[in-house]
Amino acid sequence: MTETPPAVEKVDPIAEAIDALLEKYPGAVSHDNRQGYEGVVVEASKLVEVATTIRDELGFDYLANACAVDYLDDGYFEMVYNAASIQAGGPPLSFKARTARDEAELPSLVGVWPGADFQEREAWDLMGIRFQGHPNLRRILMWEGFEGHPLRKDWKEPFYEEEAKPFSSRWPDGHQIRSEQKNPYGMNVQYPPGFAFEAYESEADPATYAGMGVTVQQEGLKTGRMIVNMGPHHPSTHGVFRMVLTLDGETIVELQPVMGYLHRNHEKIGERNTYLQNMPYTDRLDYITSMANNLAYAIAVEKLMGVEVPERAELIRVLMAELTRFVNHTWAIGFLLNDLGAFYTPALYVMNERELILDFFEATAGSRMMCNYMRFGGVFADLPERIGGVVHDDHERMRSYETMAFLEELIFERMPRFLDQFTDLLVQNEIVLTRTQGVGILPPDKAIAYSAAGPVLRASGVPYDLRRADPYSIYNEFDFDVAVRYNGDVYDRFLVRFDEMRESIRILQQVYPRLVATEGQPIFGGKRAYQVRVPPGESYGRHENPKGELSFYVVSNGTPNPWRYHIRSTSFINLTGLSEMCRGHKVADVVAILGSIDIILGEVDR
Repeated sequence: MTETPPAVEKVDPIAEAIDALLEKYPGAVSHDNRQGYEGVVVEASKLVEVATTIRDELGFDYLANACAVDYLDDGYFEMVYNAASIQAGGPPLSFKARTARDEAELPSLVGVWPGADFQEREAWDLMGIRFQGHPNLRRILMWEGFEGHPLRKDWKEPFYEEEAKPFSSRWPDGHQIRSEQKNPYGMNVQYPPGFAFEAYESEADPATYAGMGVTVQQEGLKTGRMIVNMGPHHPSTHGVFRMVLTLDGETIVELQPVMGYLHRNHEKIGERNTYLQNMPYTDRLDYITSMANNLAYAIAVEKLMGVEVPERAELIRVLMAELTRFVNHTWAIGFLLNDLGAFYTPALYVMNERELILDFFEATAGSRMMCNYMRFGGVFADLPERIGGVVHDDHERMRSYETMAFLEELIFERMPRFLDQFTDLLVQNEIVLTRTQGVGILPPDKAIAYSAAGPVLRASGVPYDLRRADPYSIYNEFDFDVAVRYNGDVYDRFLVRFDEMRESIRILQQVYPRLVATEGQPIFGGKRAYQVRVPPGESYGRHENPKGELSFYVVSNGTPNPWRYHIRSTSFINLTGLSEMCRGHKVADVVAILGSIDIILGEVDR
């Protein structure tokens, strides 16, 4: 008789790392013992040293997220960092540092993780935390003359009504009075004391141009450097993004991204909304990946609520997320080719399959692009019986399809056939090869250091995909490979999206028979509620969006509205490495490099 081997006790890498920090830094590192919180609190004076240990000795080499929280009643700001391990995978280690609100100051971690650059600037801009040692601490989303720091809990906008929705002026009698009606026209902007338009001189451009260089010595000849602005009014920058280039002839010496032209303060609105009211706002982060954005937010709130999602709902979620990935990548490739000069031909070519997928989204969620479909505990509705509505006569029959038959043809025939054709037309195209190979290289170590995510990270030879590295939903039940390329250039970022579309089809073909088998099963776990109550605590919900890790950091104080609602924006953080990719290349290459990152400005600026 064979003896049963003794059970091996599983080691929790997060608990192990916390124990190591507590032992190495007694007094400077302590458990975060608040109800519903996790990780450690680090003394501010030791933050850089502890962060270096976390990266170099404990192996958490990837800074996934950095955001600030205003604990107004307690009198301090808390900077929250989530660091993950590329090699080991698993959930991130959470560590925090605190500073008094009246003199908010913390050491910068840009020297440890360059990916903290834009995220610290965002915390300075929106919260007012000054980071000692930051190389370029300027506003990043608001204009430099903006009065105050809008994510502080005591900051009030000109149209301020109440701290949390639903506003009493709109509920429950319905006789609403909007604050705009009480404000004189033109008084919707706050200016600093003593501000006068006639005396105003912009501080933004001098600060941006400072240190970008004006002359260069080359082979005994003094040649002038020139500063050139690309955008915001430029087709390739989508009208609301700007790149400041220092050129030596046609060669890029330095580049600085400038954003904030579209800023809507999504997070401030999110902290006034109820939890459920935020779901349609996530659609508007990236109108191409609405379904995936919904899912990322749902995961974060469900972690706090502890709700179980039924199998069929999880299957539908994966179905929607992978169809979204396919749509996003076809669109990204089409517009990259457009930026390279192919005009709209490749983009128009992808429209057929994209429209079919959007038809399915519309039939299921009621909307093609702003789907508002996920719910905490499941999905809004099951798949409809038909796409195109109920058939009343022969004329309507021509545009009405049985849903599962429609999906079967789409997943097993149309999408694979289209991808084969798309690959044949583009992958070995001579112009594509010439314009993209060896251009905009981001080495793997720098991709990790800059906190790059998604295809940008995986095209640099780093096979890190949250669906495998830190599985969520039911992705661990499917057979698929992490798409990875190794040159880190524009061409590999182009190719890796083709690879990921093939893997999405593999996943969808495994989802389909399980959808057939689970027909009629529940699509919602727990009780449906108009206004959910979320237990106190924090949650960091991670999701592998088509563009990379889109995650939400949510803090609940037990009320119907989140105390903190932060978006780890993939497009925003992926731009941190843009300067690195562009240096040494020509002006014409900038458009291709930016297109290969695949940003969306609604998510960059939020």
